[in-house]
Amino acid sequence: MTRIKSLETELDGLRVLVVDDEPDIRTGLGKLISTLGATVKLAGDGREALEVAERDGVDLVLSDLMMPNMSGTELLPALGERFPDARVVVMTGFGTIQSAVACLQAGAAHFMTKPFDNDEVLSLVGRLGRQLLAARRQADPGPGELGEIVALDPAMRRVMQLVDRVAGSPMPVLVEGESGTGKEIVARAIHDRSPRTSKPFLAVNAAALPDTLLESELFGHTRGAFTGADRSRDGIFRQAKGGTVFLDEVSSMSQPFQGKLLRVLQEQVVRPLGGDRDIPVEYRLVAATNRDLEGMMGTGEFREDLFYRLGVMRIYLPPLRERPADVEPLALRFLGQATRVCLGPAAQSPELSKQALAALQAYRWPGNVRELENAMKRAVVICAGDRILPHHLGLDSRAWSTVDDGSSDELDYAGSKQQAIERFQREFVERALENERGNVSRAASRCGLTRAALQRILRQLDLDASTFRVP
Repeated sequence: MTRIKSLETELDGLRVLVVDDEPDIRTGLGKLISTLGATVKLAGDGREALEVAERDGVDLVLSDLMMPNMSGTELLPALGERFPDARVVVMTGFGTIQSAVACLQAGAAHFMTKPFDNDEVLSLVGRLGRQLLAARRQADPGPGELGEIVALDPAMRRVMQLVDRVAGSPMPVLVEGESGTGKEIVARAIHDRSPRTSKPFLAVNAAALPDTLLESELFGHTRGAFTGADRSRDGIFRQAKGGTVFLDEVSSMSQPFQGKLLRVLQEQVVRPLGGDRDIPVEYRLVAATNRDLEGMMGTGEFREDLFYRLGVMRIYLPPLRERPADVEPLALRFLGQATRVCLGPAAQSPELSKQALAALQAYRWPGNVRELENAMKRAVVICAGDRILPHHLGLDSRAWSTVDDGSSDELDYAGSKQQAIERFQREFVERALENERGNVSRAASRCGLTRAALQRILRQLDLDASTFRVP
């Protein structure tokens, strides 16, 4: 069955440790964070925190700075040595901001200022927790984990429910959707959930081959059937041996070849290229298209009888812009994959900043999931620090969402202009702060602004210069 994670328990499996010498604070934070589904442990000082972490393990630590026995400043390096993959959030009062900044430079992920805003705590823990869980799944996947499809969004949940219903049937399935939406992944999911899962899954892209080669690839050929055919070869329909044949981009097939494929579907036999007899075959066909086959039938480009053979069961795969709840978990998955490929299997993924996440969620994704995967690969390569910022993503400015509050599809000229200015301003300032490692004075000089003017812009954009500082 499809594994779909509930939004209310999205941090299930995350181990959080709250360290504070004030019982009311640590108890309150513990109850608040547990509403996200995380397992929360409490400790009154650094020494107790290390004992709890050694006994129960830890992924995320929220630690006060000023504590008896062992302070947060002393706890931070001890955690880094024993639990290098854990993230630490420093909690501080207004009087110890400089100490908190020093902790950031020593490896802390973030700091929060007392008194806390509950929504801020939940947002920060949720974001860091999702990244930690994604990294853990990439490093140690469970059974079938890598083949699972992200389906938090209701639109994608409906798709996966339909996948589960059709998987056990022998009927042909037609997967429809834009390029880059993951049609082959859905086809594999159908195969993996079917009784044929132990048998081959064989994929062919019809758009990549001319008719003769496509016929040879699917139906096979005899020796001497064409120049270079020095031996006979079984086609994919025979190789399937009861498994699944995935035929992508069926809209690209010529009319003559459509007729040949129709005969295979009707008679369950193939005739190899150059052969003189039919050979029975056993397979389950899943086809895919990024074009409107019904419209192509109307113009005579696609055979009506073949369409109804292919589309006994039809699954529409929504574009990424229609499944917004899946953007973040997909981004985190691709971030982990890109880190391992580009930086090495032992490398720690850079953090996906709040600003970068907002940029991902506002983008229209004309290239769909494939474009998101490429954006995360680029970000990992371009990012010089440990935080991914919007300008690292390299998103096409022509494809930003123009939706304001959902009341209209387009903003007026003034609104669109303001959005464009704010995006430019944010990227420009982020680049300056990153280049100057969070030094506001030097960043202001680089931008041709006074320090006071840049600080006003930072407040308007809700940017914290300290997060750009590098130890």
